[in-house]
Amino acid sequence: MKIVAVAACTSGIAHTYIAKEKLIRAAESLGHTIHVETQGTIGTEDELTPEEIEAADVVILAIDIAITGTERFEGKRTVKVPTNVCVKAPKQLLQKIEAELNK
Repeated sequence: MKIVAVAACTSGIAHTYIAKEKLIRAAESLGHTIHVETQGTIGTEDELTPEEIEAADVVILAIDIAITGTERFEGKRTVKVPTNVCVKAPKQLLQKIEAELNK
């Protein structure tokens, strides 16, 4: 499964980066490819490219606040969850998404 994600928490610091790392580790352990963009107090980092978005099977929005650029994901299967879901249970989240995609 090819995944793109955006992580953004209310403070734009801790949960944003923890969610990113947990998603990356979980995706890699399950054999998926993932690219995670962060939006926080220092702006946007690791911005998703149009090619990455186009190739993605799913978009994960791990966000606690409004983010910019959501129009990029129109027409893509999108899953929106709070950052704490990615922090606490990233592997379970990805397995649930995978099961939904395979229905």
